[in-house]
Amino acid sequence: QVQLVESGGGLVQAGGSLRLSCAASGRTFSSYGMGWFRQAPGKERIFVAAISWSGGSTYYADSVKGRFTISRDNAKNTVYLQMNSLKPEDTAVYYCAAAFFNRVPSISRRAIEYDYWGQGTQVTVSS
Repeated sequence: QVQLVESGGGLVQAGGSLRLSCAASGRTFSSYGMGWFRQAPGKERIFVAAISWSGGSTYYADSVKGRFTISRDNAKNTVYLQMNSLKPEDTAVYYCAAAFFNRVPSISRRAIEYDYWGQGTQVTVSS
């Protein structure tokens, strides 16, 4: 069982930066692939970024590539999402997710493949 708690959301002007954190409970965090997803009002939850258990593989949505960076610190049981050059269209609730992927690389863009989810953190980007 893994419990996830996101933090770091807030209100920022367009062009600004935020760093989201996702703290995980459990001793097997380093075995899990991790992902970030977001959901804007009235829209479906969509993929943002993912990272394998080792941190050696990362995926990004085209809309955030070059602006967002996902990373993890397995010693701290934490995954991060550094968000730069934020745009109003980045406004959403951001969720982190975890799953044990029995494959290489241990990573996925598909929400349905993740077993554990945090409660979400609101990111609002003003124009």
